[in-house]
Amino acid sequence: MTKFHLHLVSDATGETLIGLTQAGIAQFDAAQPTQHLWALVRSTEQVDKVLAEVDANPGIVLFTLVDVQVRDALTRGCRKLQVPCIPVLEPLFAAFSQFLGQQPRHLPGIQHALDSTYFDRIEAMGFCLAHDDGQSLETLRDADIVLVGVSRTSKTPTSVYLANRGLKVANVPLVPGFPEPQELVALDGPAVIGLTTNPDRLIQLRLNRLSVLNQDGETDYVALDSIREEVARARRVFARYDWPVIDVTRRSIEETAAAILNIYNERQSA
Repeated sequence: MTKFHLHLVSDATGETLIGLTQAGIAQFDAAQPTQHLWALVRSTEQVDKVLAEVDANPGIVLFTLVDVQVRDALTRGCRKLQVPCIPVLEPLFAAFSQFLGQQPRHLPGIQHALDSTYFDRIEAMGFCLAHDDGQSLETLRDADIVLVGVSRTSKTPTSVYLANRGLKVANVPLVPGFPEPQELVALDGPAVIGLTTNPDRLIQLRLNRLSVLNQDGETDYVALDSIREEVARARRVFARYDWPVIDVTRRSIEETAAAILNIYNERQSA
C-alpha cells in the first residue's frame, strides 16, 4: 500500500471534495491516503493553520475555495512548501465562464444557501421517514417515487439518499403470506420501482441483520428455499403491475439511486 497525506480544504462543508476524492482514489488499488479535512476555511488566518499542518504532514492539497484572497494565500503557501495544490473547481468555473460569458461571483458556501431547494430537501426527508417500511399508506399517492421489494433490498437507505436530492420517496415491503397493499397497487401517479437481489446475497444480509439484533437465525427469514420463493414472488408482483425492476445485488446505494433517477426522469419527460 502507498500511504500519503491528502489535505482537503473547503470554504463550505467539504462534501464536494470528499466525493471527488473517493472517486479518484477508487481508481488506485494501492493508494491509502490519510485525509485531513479543513472545512469552512474563509480567512487567511485559517489558511495559515492549514499550511502549518501541511508543513507537518506534506502531501497533496485539493481545494474548493472561491474567495480570491484566501485561495491565493493557500496556493502561495503550498508553492513555498513545494507540495501539489490543486483547485478542483477551476476547470468547471472556466468552462461556465466561457460558455455563459460572465465571471463567477466568488461567494463561499453559496451552494448551501437556505433557499427553496434546501427546504424542499428537508420536506422530502420528512416524507421519507414518515413513509418508511410501509408506513402512512394513506398518503402514498403524494410520493414522487415508491420503492418496493422484499426485506433487505436497500429500500430505506436508497430512499434516504434520494430524499436528500429533494424527492419524496416512500418504500413498501413485500411480506411473505400477505398480499401487496391496495394503496400500492392502486397508484397511478408516483413512479413505482421494484428492487430485487440475488437470494444467496440476501441470506448474508439477513444473517448479518439478525446477528446485530442478537436474534436466532433458525427461521424462514434466512432459509434459502424460502428466500428463493420470496424473491420469485416479488418478481411476479413486479411483472403483474408492469413496474420497472432494478437488481441491487452488485450495486452501491449511489448506483441504485442513479438507476432509479434515470427511470424517474424518463417517466417525467414521457
